[in-house]
Amino acid sequence: MMKKTNLNCGENNTEKNNQTSSVKTPEVQALYRIAQLVGSAAELEVTLSEILKILHDTLFMERASIVLLDEAGENLTIKACYGLTNEERKRGVYNLDEGVIGKVYSSKSPFVVPDIKSEPLFLNRTQARSISKGNIAFIGVPILLRNKPVGVFTVDRLFASEVSYTEDVHFITVVSTLIAQFIELNKVIKQKEDVWLEENRNLRAQLDKRYSRHNIIGQSKVMREVFQLIDRVAPSTATALLLGESGTGKELVAQAIHHSGPRIKAPFIQLNCAAVPETLIESELLGHEKGAFTGATFMKKGRFELANGGTLFLDEIGELPLNLQAKLLRVLQEKNFERLGGTETISVDVRIIAATNINLEEAVAQGLFRADLYYRLNVLPILLPPLRDRVEDIPLLLDFFLRESNERNGKIMQFSRDAVEFLKGYIWPGNVREMQNLVERMVIITDHEICRVSDLPSVMIAEPERPAIQELPHPVNISIKEDSPETPVNSKSSLKDREKEIVEAAMQRNGWVQARAARELGITQRQIGYKIKKYGIIMPEHICIKND
Repeated sequence: MMKKTNLNCGENNTEKNNQTSSVKTPEVQALYRIAQLVGSAAELEVTLSEILKILHDTLFMERASIVLLDEAGENLTIKACYGLTNEERKRGVYNLDEGVIGKVYSSKSPFVVPDIKSEPLFLNRTQARSISKGNIAFIGVPILLRNKPVGVFTVDRLFASEVSYTEDVHFITVVSTLIAQFIELNKVIKQKEDVWLEENRNLRAQLDKRYSRHNIIGQSKVMREVFQLIDRVAPSTATALLLGESGTGKELVAQAIHHSGPRIKAPFIQLNCAAVPETLIESELLGHEKGAFTGATFMKKGRFELANGGTLFLDEIGELPLNLQAKLLRVLQEKNFERLGGTETISVDVRIIAATNINLEEAVAQGLFRADLYYRLNVLPILLPPLRDRVEDIPLLLDFFLRESNERNGKIMQFSRDAVEFLKGYIWPGNVREMQNLVERMVIITDHEICRVSDLPSVMIAEPERPAIQELPHPVNISIKEDSPETPVNSKSSLKDREKEIVEAAMQRNGWVQARAARELGITQRQIGYKIKKYGIIMPEHICIKND
């Protein structure tokens, strides 16, 4: 019985010891939590502030600061603190040999001030401690990296008065060692980031040589002029107006202006004015309050509010109804508005980039667009050239779209040399968008690796004014630009006549359904309706239109 009792007692004692060892003191808990912050060392000031918060939560620390050497190496400034206001923190700037902070830094040794009232070296620079109220103990320890001081860690006394200052100094020194490791790790991360940024810059420079520095493909003279305009316009906050035919890349230019300017970190919000029903455009632009109209079951912020501080890109601005043009003008001039159904005035700081493929001057003359809004938008106009005016860019664009489409569809298709030459002479009424759609179509439907002229859509190769092109036996890798004469176009056929033929042919192929023909040409339904009316295209009487 005795042995059994002793055995049980031994087990109980072991269990108690295990329980005791599993209980962490507040100091150990604090160090454990601080060590877990290693993953956040990239944000040094945030990490340092979190360290001080942990000390407050676990040891009830009332006041502390981490003072580091500034980048110039001339002063010591507070980089993180607890228990200090912003004003008190700003006052915490010290010379390298000034006061208690300077003494700890220069001597690389801890310094204990049992009572700040009786210590002449204590400057109370932050004015955070009331010298007239009781005894306040202050402790400072150096933050050392490879035995070189980089800062000072200061706290008001942590432990009770019956505990010697030695315990405070030992614990704070351990914490300062961890702080030094975080500082070292942050330096390594920044060095790596600098290397990555340099590699990124080099890579972008290599891509720029082939394409452009604005993620827009093009090496032609007219595109280089566009890039120069982007560089001049981007730093400004003035409204930019992008002009040009449909499919010329106005959205890409708008993004380039935003990302090349000072608002790069702010939102880039866009709205296609032609794609939103007229009854909803005002809500999309300005937002609405809950209950503003039937179906408004919640408050919704508009595009202006979402773009606050950044850029709002208004595509197809020429399609904006007249009644909304007046409201848009008011927002542009006054920089404030009210949501639909609301009374609160909302102020915004938004840069406007607008785009249109219609002639706004003609629209103003016809009373379809407000003159005052036109002049307000037309501050920094940029005219984007159609694809037929930048023939030398066509091989680059074909190559780019072909690579993307091949990868997306698991193909290895190429264009033959004669196909590339043919496409260089094509008029491209839908511009770059039409080319992208063509490449995707040919990659999908071509059942062999080489796409020749005969494989292209019949509407492209049936042009009466185009001279016959002889098939060449070998394919060409269009990633390599080849100098070749541009295919001539019959001067008897004017551009307007050709556009009319293309629109009419698209309508015939699509059963005279405007939506389908517009999709094929890469333009909006409103645009094709405008062209049908403009050129007086009449549908045959025997055609029966089905809803698309």
